[in-house]
Amino acid sequence: MDYYNYHRRQSSIVHIGETPLGGEYPIRIQSMTNTSTLDTTGSVEQSIRIIQAGADYVRLTAQGVREAENLGEIKQELVTRGYHTPLVADIHFNPKAADAAACTVDKVRINPGNFVDSARTFKQLDYTDDEYAAELKRLRERFVAFLNICKEHHTAIRLGVNHGSLSDRIMSRYGDTPEGMVESCMEFLRICREENFNDVVISIKASNTVVMVQTVRLLINRMDSEGMNYPLHLGVTEAGDGEDGRIKSAVGIGTLLADGIGDTIRVSLSEAPEAEIPVARKLVDYITARVGHAPISAPPITLEQIAARQRSACEIIGGGQQPVVIADGEPKGEAKADFYYTRDKAATGETRHIVDQAYYHGEANTYPLFRMSELAALKETDAPIRFLQIDTAELSESLLSPLASETGVVLILSSHHTNPVGDIRAALVRLTQVGSKAPVVLRADFREADSEDLQVKAGADFGPFLLDNLIDGIYLRNEGAIPARNLVDYMFTILQAARKRFSKTEYISCPSCGRTMFDLQTTIARVKAATSHLTGLKIGIMGCVVNGPGEMADADYGYVGAGRNRVSLYKGKVCIEKNIPEEQAIEKLIALIKTNGDWVDPE
Repeated sequence: MDYYNYHRRQSSIVHIGETPLGGEYPIRIQSMTNTSTLDTTGSVEQSIRIIQAGADYVRLTAQGVREAENLGEIKQELVTRGYHTPLVADIHFNPKAADAAACTVDKVRINPGNFVDSARTFKQLDYTDDEYAAELKRLRERFVAFLNICKEHHTAIRLGVNHGSLSDRIMSRYGDTPEGMVESCMEFLRICREENFNDVVISIKASNTVVMVQTVRLLINRMDSEGMNYPLHLGVTEAGDGEDGRIKSAVGIGTLLADGIGDTIRVSLSEAPEAEIPVARKLVDYITARVGHAPISAPPITLEQIAARQRSACEIIGGGQQPVVIADGEPKGEAKADFYYTRDKAATGETRHIVDQAYYHGEANTYPLFRMSELAALKETDAPIRFLQIDTAELSESLLSPLASETGVVLILSSHHTNPVGDIRAALVRLTQVGSKAPVVLRADFREADSEDLQVKAGADFGPFLLDNLIDGIYLRNEGAIPARNLVDYMFTILQAARKRFSKTEYISCPSCGRTMFDLQTTIARVKAATSHLTGLKIGIMGCVVNGPGEMADADYGYVGAGRNRVSLYKGKVCIEKNIPEEQAIEKLIALIKTNGDWVDPE
């Protein structure tokens, strides 16, 4: 794989209504309604809002045969009103609903974890090889019957594997692992190939961006080894809302898009569905603008080899420590950066400052910044950390060799290449080759007036380096009207989204859909108001049980829709209290957190 030069992964073409997917077609964008699929008018109106926002596909949930059949009514009304955007049915637990939907819509999404296998119970099941083969035979028979209906009606399918809904069968043999997720998908893909059914899209998602990226890469390798090139749908499940949801999606999806992976995406926000489309469009446009960039040359080594480069520890930077945050100006707001670049103002108190080397006089908690023209001064200066600001274009062989022997130097590395991800990777390869142990802080410069634009672009640019453990810190700069304290918040949110540094409560919250048992946006706001001071705690807020207990399996606590306006509370994977009236649920959640010793009173 070329880690330096951007180009789309070549995939097969899937026919979905009048909007084909894969091959040379554009990256498609989609969202999902949160209306009841039995509410024809409400579903049509919301579908139109999603379409007008720019979606290429609209997905609707179909819990049962009645809902699946009513998709035909929804589709007909949309066509009558002049909308021909393909509709996708979302199926869990009910193969009969999938059969019915395949007769009416353009694509059916099924979940390999619960299409034939029973609902996940987290039980360890012991199979002999013959028993396991018998389960696969049962799966094949039911799936082939569904494929035959799809063939008859020219209906595409998506195999949508979710980390939160692997079957007990897969879990028992492969564990809760990327390997298990990939095998869950491959079982169905092999049947599709045997049956000569080619209109197949794949998604393999998780709320954990590290797991999501690792698993998609593993799936591609497995498909390549078996001669498959099906197109991929990308998404980070349960990304959340607001700043958190946008940045987490950009970190996960953006990392894969930067490597040319992905033929369609959904940014899953716990907000109105139409709000997802502009975010997805910004992310796709930002990455695909790299097409045809100036070539980048570097030796073909793996990302794992780059990550294995030894980086020395310079006080709190490098040496395997958590990534640091550098910001411009003075501390403002609640989140505090580790270092502030203040140009000519030395530090006072405990705050660490970085100043231009001409203003460095050995003050406590103050560190000099050098540029390429000041290398001689860098070698003559005695300081606990010497920062060297360098652009990739300046990283020549004549510079690298003497730098390799310097200790106590931290590189602040930036790129102004059209493809900054590939360019920075190539620079890190050059550092690896000369044996440099200098920690690297990645600096990204933008000129954005819109917060959402900056969140998406910064998340997409920092994400690949954090998820692959290639850097030791981040430094976000922006020329625009966005307050400096917001940039610090964004950097900490990016680090948390990449699972590198936890600085606030993490909320794993699903996008609402027709299965949601309560008003998701209001509920999230109420849970956050009560618990947002619990730094480092992970709380899942899930609208229903489809992915709830599984997707939030690494959460400390879970708040899951159990019925209309009813909630069940979890500690990890264990349900502690079932069917609580919604008006009592927040109070009982707090009590559960207190009982387990994780509560602290807000300041």
